[in-house]
Amino acid sequence: MKHIFQKGNDPSKPTLLLLHGTGGTEQDLMPLADKIDPDANVLSVRGNVLESGMPRFFRRLAEGVFDEEDLVFRTKELNEFLDEAAEKYEFDRNNILAVGYSNGANIAASLLFHYQDALKGAILHHPMVPRRGIDLPDLSGKHVFIAAGTNDPICPAQESEELTALLKAAGANVELHWENNGHQLTYGEVEAAGNWYKLI
Repeated sequence: MKHIFQKGNDPSKPTLLLLHGTGGTEQDLMPLADKIDPDANVLSVRGNVLESGMPRFFRRLAEGVFDEEDLVFRTKELNEFLDEAAEKYEFDRNNILAVGYSNGANIAASLLFHYQDALKGAILHHPMVPRRGIDLPDLSGKHVFIAAGTNDPICPAQESEELTALLKAAGANVELHWENNGHQLTYGEVEAAGNWYKLI
């Protein structure tokens, strides 16, 4: 997968896995990593799927309707890429914190839904429930921050609440943060995510 790796100054810190939104690239969320933890490793990945020329992490059938078969395949592909990247760049595979926005947040949530040890935790900006009707792995000890907009036209409030409930039921520690905005990534939610990160 096309990506950027930046080695941090402190190997005890998590590696921040950056996952962009639809139409983004591996450059998009780099400024977020600096705000969250300037000493951590950064692994920023570009989605392998193109929709009308825009990079994404998995296909969708329509706005808000995921291609579940492709989602499962791409989640496995990303998980295997993380195994390879940890070996190549010599970082701790068990200490990865995903930072995703929109489509990137959805694939990060999908990693949590499908693989118990894929991530140590996640910061999810405007995610949706990746799949329904499946048993989640035991997520005890995982920390998840969800940023949601009260007026988000793409990701309705109940979607954020349902995702929070599903992750909590699987044992994760989840903080749901609301901004009085739409689907855009706001300074307020980035700052709130940074403050949350300092406490985990």
